[in-house]
Amino acid sequence: MKEGIWNQVLTYLYIRKRNPDAPKGVDLKMMHGMNRISLIMFLVGIVVMLFKIFRK
Repeated sequence: MKEGIWNQVLTYLYIRKRNPDAPKGVDLKMMHGMNRISLIMFLVGIVVMLFKIFRK
């Protein structure tokens, strides 16, 4: 069964526990690490943009 995008976001941000049956490997860990960094940077950018919009 496929996971939804929100479940993946929660997993990347360590809000939800990872599936213990999921495959593990160095490549997969690196990919998830890059995705986590990208997601955090995107969320910070959204917060900064909202702050600038509502500050005016």
